[in-house]
Amino acid sequence: MFLRACRRRLASLSCLALLLGAGAAHAGRVTVEIDGVDGALRDAVLGGLELEQYASRDVTAAQARRLYEHADAQVRSALEPHGYYGVTVDGELRENGDAYVAVLHVKPGEPVKVATVDVRIDGDADGQRPVRQALAAFAPAKGAALDHAAYEKSKATIQAALFASGYLDAELVTHQVEVTRSANTADIHLAWKVGTRYRLGTTTFEGAQFPSKFLERYIPWAKGDFYTQDQVLALQQRLIDADYFAIVQVEPDVEHAADGTVPIKVMLAPAKRTIYTGGVFIGTDTGPGVRGGVERRWNNASGHKFKVETIVATRLKTASAQYRIPLAGPDNHNLAFGATFRDENTDTSTARTFGLAATDSRLWRGWTRTLGLKFLTGDFKVANIKGDTTLLYPEASLTRKKADDPAFVRDGWSLTFAARTGQKGLVSDTSFLQASADAKWIHGIGEHGRFIARGSLGATHVGDFDKLPPELRFFAGGDRSIRGYGFQTVGPPLPDALVPVAQAYCDAHPKSDCQDFVVGGKNLAVASAEYEYYFKPNWGIATFIDTGDAFSSFGSYRQKIGVGVGARWRSPFGMVRVDLGVPVRDDQNHGVELHIVIGPDL
Repeated sequence: MFLRACRRRLASLSCLALLLGAGAAHAGRVTVEIDGVDGALRDAVLGGLELEQYASRDVTAAQARRLYEHADAQVRSALEPHGYYGVTVDGELRENGDAYVAVLHVKPGEPVKVATVDVRIDGDADGQRPVRQALAAFAPAKGAALDHAAYEKSKATIQAALFASGYLDAELVTHQVEVTRSANTADIHLAWKVGTRYRLGTTTFEGAQFPSKFLERYIPWAKGDFYTQDQVLALQQRLIDADYFAIVQVEPDVEHAADGTVPIKVMLAPAKRTIYTGGVFIGTDTGPGVRGGVERRWNNASGHKFKVETIVATRLKTASAQYRIPLAGPDNHNLAFGATFRDENTDTSTARTFGLAATDSRLWRGWTRTLGLKFLTGDFKVANIKGDTTLLYPEASLTRKKADDPAFVRDGWSLTFAARTGQKGLVSDTSFLQASADAKWIHGIGEHGRFIARGSLGATHVGDFDKLPPELRFFAGGDRSIRGYGFQTVGPPLPDALVPVAQAYCDAHPKSDCQDFVVGGKNLAVASAEYEYYFKPNWGIATFIDTGDAFSSFGSYRQKIGVGVGARWRSPFGMVRVDLGVPVRDDQNHGVELHIVIGPDL
């Protein structure tokens, strides 16, 4: 009996082994073939298919059939969010040796069209600008194909706009999408109950190295104003721009909101108090060099700042010191006092000057407005003609910039307007009036491209032009001007009567630069257009055209054009631009100019 039982047990185990072996022999991979859809619809189908998840696993015939049987419903479900509710699917499951091929013929049909968009917001919340903009941009619009992703995004945008406008209790009470398959249409119904519009309450600061009274100067609103997210973000940006803090978090304290008032909570952490900077650099306008500096972010409880910086390069040497005093008020009001020594040597001029400056800057209607008084004295040489000057003059400037990402701008612009005037007298050697404007616009094109336009205008009325130092004259040419020409090599030439004097200097000083006798102009007009294409996230190429001139009278304007190509690298230490430019239709200038610039877009 025992032997017979053993033989029966061994036979059963052998059969089981044969069955398992047979099953393993028919295990294989599944491949999916789809036609009838492409692009985003094809991606959606593959993402919703369980079959696709087994592309890298072994499956048995039974498993493959079970997966294929579920494919029809999964395809329909995957396409409904894209507005396709009349999808039909047929096909077959083919066995090819140890592999299985699931063939799916998908017919999506016509997408469901939106027949009604009924969005209701009680009260007067729809009169607020962010809410109006969110409502105007609602998608899918009437007559468009139903798109669930766009629908969900639009809902979230309206909810965020209500919150940003002060309706912190806004609640979505109705959210329905009714699809009528027979008519292939959809009706969208949304309704919000917004409740009270909150006002700004007490602002508390935590973690700062300054007393709250000092920090209150950065608050851009008055207590009791209606809450808006723009105001909260403005406070956060002002605290960041103050450069006192390593961490800045500003948010409404919704948990303690009561009686239509919401407190604002500001969390801060001090930045490093003393900053030491240093490094090497290279620029085609300045040559290779080193820079170093020390900045004291705050000297006392009143937030005073002090900064010393020096640059030593082949063609430029500077040393500067500045003391800045923040003043009370919500407009970033500052007083600054500074001294600067500058020793510059370009292809057309040399200058050694000393300057003092006192400036008053503050925010004014979205602009940074700066008023200043400057004193400048020193010697210079332009086109090998020596000169000297002493000037005392006031100046004013307005600056504004906007960027979606300061590190790499896809949508942004900057504007700067400046004016300065001097009156000949006890201190100044000449009278003059000068105005200038600089603009730059950056706009993304597609996912990988950027268009960049910039322009500069300047005009000067002066009694004795020879008394203007090079920094107050207009030149063109260089990496921020016409890139087909060297730095400051475009402008009015030296008068014929002075050419022998300049040539005599050259003969006596063989090492001096006698190639460009350009004295600079009273006026400037320069424009540029550039296209960049990034074939990798951090690497791109560019093509550009620059044009303009520096001139002293409209009759002497001679348009110069430079074209070229360049490379772009988004390096860890900033944007690196390398450009090669050549002049166009210029019989007196030939060759290729190399320009290298490291720095932000705006």
